[in-house]
Amino acid sequence: MKPFQLLHPTSVQEAVQALADAPGETKVLAGGTDLLGEMKEGITAPRRLVSLSGIPELHELRLNDTGLFLGAAVRLAQMEADTGIAPEYAVLTQAAASIATPQIRQMGTLGGNLCQRPRCLYYRSSLFPCLKKGGRECFVVLGESRYSAVLGGNPCFIVHPSDLAPALIALDARAHVAGTWGEGDVPLEKLYLRPRDNLASETSLGPGDLVTGVSVPAPPPRLRSVYLKVRVRQAEDFALVSVAAAVAVEENSITYARIVLGGVAPIPWRAIASEEALAGCAPSDVELDRVGELALGGAVPLRHNGYKVILARNLVKRALRQLLTEQRN
Repeated sequence: MKPFQLLHPTSVQEAVQALADAPGETKVLAGGTDLLGEMKEGITAPRRLVSLSGIPELHELRLNDTGLFLGAAVRLAQMEADTGIAPEYAVLTQAAASIATPQIRQMGTLGGNLCQRPRCLYYRSSLFPCLKKGGRECFVVLGESRYSAVLGGNPCFIVHPSDLAPALIALDARAHVAGTWGEGDVPLEKLYLRPRDNLASETSLGPGDLVTGVSVPAPPPRLRSVYLKVRVRQAEDFALVSVAAAVAVEENSITYARIVLGGVAPIPWRAIASEEALAGCAPSDVELDRVGELALGGAVPLRHNGYKVILARNLVKRALRQLLTEQRN
């Protein structure tokens, strides 16, 4: 690891300015569970790190009648343990609890999880000059593809590693962003970019931009949600496939449906065709097989990851079966 300067701003404005003063040479340090690994592996070597630990507003967690606000520096363990948000935002607390190990959840943050870099073995290895590092090819195409994308992956087949992003998108969350231009918010799903849009970055954040938090609206009446995740090991591993689903039913009609897949695409992947098939349906009329098929429409598996298509279809069906059963009880 190369030497670096560590800065300790006490306000969002100071942090943004520090990032903007040396674009390309400065990185944000929150929990450090992803960034420090990249630095040790030689994937990145920033000259300056901007710590968020001393900015009070980034540590806020607020729940009121209008919804939930989570500051970017809120720890994963806090989200997992907060009984106040668990009933209404079950998909979020379940996603937080699924991440890595208890030790990592004590350090990892909301913002870090949302903005973490890909886990692709070729990207993470200094031996392979892949597309994301300015090379000329994606080594997954002819190489090891078991953990790669089956949706939206051309020309790079990374999968988005965040567990919180699919859960928050299922809840219609908005990301709050600050930069030298000011502050604003955007639907969280719009924060992410596919490789065809930007090979160098997975988000639309500029060099001086900073995610300061996420807001989630108050859930509609009778909303039920769930996060399901399949991984090689039951602890530590990133998702092979995950599903964040949220469904609300009023007067025997589905009034809200969100299904977001993780582990299958370079971005959190909304199964919009499945959502449209659910809208207005009576729970007893839902054709789970059809909804599962629609969720993976357009999937193009590589040599080693065809299993993800089958796994994701079945996980969508399992999530919906659970939620619709809860709605009837």
